[in-house]
Amino acid sequence: MGKSIVGVDIAASSIRAVEVADAHRGRPIVMRVAEVPTPEGAVSRGEVLEPNTVGAALRQLWSVGRFRSRDVVLGMGNQRVLSRDLTVPHAPLAQIRESLPFQVQDMLPVPVVDAILDFYPVSEGVDETGPVIRGLLVAAIKDAVLANVRSVRLAALNPVGVDLIPFALTRVLAPADAQQGTIAIIQVGADTTSVVIATDGVPQFVRIIPSGGDDITRSLAGRLDIPFAQAEAVKRHFGIGPGARTPDDARAVAAVFDTVNELVTSLRNTINYYVNTRPEETVSGISLVGGGARLIGFREALADTTHLPVTTPSAFRDAGFGRAVREEDILAHGDSVAVAYGLAVGSKAA
Repeated sequence: MGKSIVGVDIAASSIRAVEVADAHRGRPIVMRVAEVPTPEGAVSRGEVLEPNTVGAALRQLWSVGRFRSRDVVLGMGNQRVLSRDLTVPHAPLAQIRESLPFQVQDMLPVPVVDAILDFYPVSEGVDETGPVIRGLLVAAIKDAVLANVRSVRLAALNPVGVDLIPFALTRVLAPADAQQGTIAIIQVGADTTSVVIATDGVPQFVRIIPSGGDDITRSLAGRLDIPFAQAEAVKRHFGIGPGARTPDDARAVAAVFDTVNELVTSLRNTINYYVNTRPEETVSGISLVGGGARLIGFREALADTTHLPVTTPSAFRDAGFGRAVREEDILAHGDSVAVAYGLAVGSKAA
């Protein structure tokens, strides 16, 4: 069995890791999976604010999960990362990447020196200037990436790559060798929601929405004047489903519905924007994952609002499992660790 690597997803509510062996082969082997709570205030909207605190949590994670490898791939997916369409003259990929600082300053909200740039090729074509490559510019604020890297190094881990979370999701939810057509992949986290639209397994469009499950809880806590932890329990119990039996229950469901409605409307508008700018393409459905997506009634609300079929596929359908991993646990909770798994599987390209 080949050398293993660990995908690490540092989120506001928890830090998740998945160790994978044979990541470069057709059937990766999931060796270990673990999760620990994120210390309060240490991470916000996917950005590490307190590297020392997160580093301590990562050391705890390694102890709990008994991970063998210390090589890790990190995910980035917050408002400090942007993705934009970019068409460049046809050239080797290394040359395109070297030229990015001279081409994209007008597309960035910060000076080029404060950003880490990458280019993801999507297709080739010809325009009035000659052969071109169409793709996605990915730009991350340097300080945000370095804070994540620093927290990992403080835990005595070795960061071998940083990947965009939507790309990691596409890799395991819409693999190029299996997926045909255009779908939207949506991951609802604690305080960010990732959207990637992929055609035949190739990402075409990426957006990060600064809202997630914790925003629903905070709204509920404010409307009912109850503590956050109690609001979280109420949210999980009722969701936006039909379980309300008293006026207080109905108020709770209405509060959750209002915030969920804002999020699903934003998701609908994101998909519509993509379709309106590419009228020749049709989005055929939505693949939905993430802890926030487990909310009772969320999937149905998203389907009703977008008028698209919504499925919850398993990221682990092509995976094998080591002796330390129970397949039933992965099937029950796999959507919450899909990002970490996708990061590890993508290590061959990191």
